[in-house]
Amino acid sequence: MVTIGGGTLPESGDSGTDEKIYPGTITNSIKRECSHLLLNVFVEMTEGFIASAGVEKDRAEQYQGKVTTYVIIACIVAAVGGSIFGYDIGISGGVTSMDAFLEKFFPTVYEKKRQTRENNYCKFNDQGIAAFTSSLYLSGLVATLFASSVTRNYGRRISIICGGISFLVGAVLNAAAVNFAMLLSGRIMFGVGIGFGNQAIPLYLSEMAPTHLRGGLNMMFQLATTLGIFSANMINYGTSKFDQWGWRLSLGLAAAPALLMTVGGIFLPETPNSLIEQGSREKGRKVLERIRGTQHVDAEFEDMIDASEMANSIKHPFRNIFEKRNRPQLVMAICMPMFQILTGINSILFYAPVLFQSMGFKGNASLYASALTGAVLTLSTLVSIATVDKLGRRVLLIAGGIQMIVCQVTVGIVLGLKFGDDQELSKGYSIAVVVVICLFVAAFGWSWGPLGWTVPSEIFPLETRSAGQSITVAVNLFFTFIIAQSFLSLLCGLKFGLFLFFAGWIIVMTVFVYILLPETKGVPIEEMVLMWHRHWFWKKIISESP
Repeated sequence: MVTIGGGTLPESGDSGTDEKIYPGTITNSIKRECSHLLLNVFVEMTEGFIASAGVEKDRAEQYQGKVTTYVIIACIVAAVGGSIFGYDIGISGGVTSMDAFLEKFFPTVYEKKRQTRENNYCKFNDQGIAAFTSSLYLSGLVATLFASSVTRNYGRRISIICGGISFLVGAVLNAAAVNFAMLLSGRIMFGVGIGFGNQAIPLYLSEMAPTHLRGGLNMMFQLATTLGIFSANMINYGTSKFDQWGWRLSLGLAAAPALLMTVGGIFLPETPNSLIEQGSREKGRKVLERIRGTQHVDAEFEDMIDASEMANSIKHPFRNIFEKRNRPQLVMAICMPMFQILTGINSILFYAPVLFQSMGFKGNASLYASALTGAVLTLSTLVSIATVDKLGRRVLLIAGGIQMIVCQVTVGIVLGLKFGDDQELSKGYSIAVVVVICLFVAAFGWSWGPLGWTVPSEIFPLETRSAGQSITVAVNLFFTFIIAQSFLSLLCGLKFGLFLFFAGWIIVMTVFVYILLPETKGVPIEEMVLMWHRHWFWKKIISESP
């Protein structure tokens, strides 16, 4: 028997054994064995469709190679860029809770914080603080659109280097800031770095990793992000003891990972996919042989050539990505990062010290609690790295969604019943809230945190991959900007209802994954288009394309 699209067809002389063929694919052996004219017509029509949307042939079982030290080191160095993204997320909430920082840049908030009769939910409600946190995401949104053409035309490495340099400039400006304008300029440069780094690094990791470990290696970006968050929380805890200049040290230390990202980018090899796309086939093959540890890379190399030829035939990838045959990837590129932010995780990570202080935790206690959530996020990401290529993406996303729903609802109920406008939580309930928030962060860390980046980075054909990643980053930064800018106002207005608001969105996104996201585990990145052709819903959309 041979398999086509999940069904079976008898072969002449079939002995009852199954020849396993990658689900949904059309192979040359089927052509030779099928004598029925109608089936041949079906085969040719199907292949014609596949050729129009990506790699034509399924060579996945012919891929050879192993995990080499070379590719692991390259992925680790590239993923360090994620640590800067995480460092900034963690550092923002910490410095905005420091009295010296508030007194210098936000004196009105400083005075409100000192007033014991001030509404707990509204103590930090200030659009200036929100702008300090959110400005880099708006600039990152704009930067990532420019980064797309740089990444596609000049390679992934150049974008990584540009991101590192921008982070360095931002760190210097923030550490030396003497007024709000200088402080804001530094944040904008951080945003440019995020726009370039987040656009290029997930692509780099997906293209360098072997198929069977792509999920785990791609998550090095998220692991580095969580380590950056944890490091920022610990640094904030330490620098808070230095009254007048601790915030400068916290902001300025971002230069360390930025320097590592820049230098690492200089010495990183370009991905073979990018080299071939730029016309350097011989060099691309040499890099592919080096990172796979074998000279027998013909199948994978041919897939890359096919993909590059299709990519080079597309002159306007952003226009092409809106065609019906790319509709599934476009929907995922928009919805995955949008849902990732609407979990509410960034609100907790940005404003963790502020949030805990609002709940009655004192200065250092709030920083300690936020450091704890950073540690939980890091450890839970390791769980995802270890299981994503075994359990698959869908299982982790759905299970993580369920756990986050329970946690958000629980926090909302506790705050609604036990935390008023001008009263503090009891010690027992405070500990309970921290524990539940840690469980929420853990669920995000092994599900939507890393997979919100991994899935969009691996599903696009080469011709629209850079454009698709730009859309993913732009949507992520757009919703991050909205939540960062509005969270303090929402907390003041909705109070405990804010947690129920995020719980509602998590329900929506969990159902979305269950219905519309196919499993990408083990599917070669250059043959991902075949997956949509097998999906019960997306194949109807694709089949309608011209």
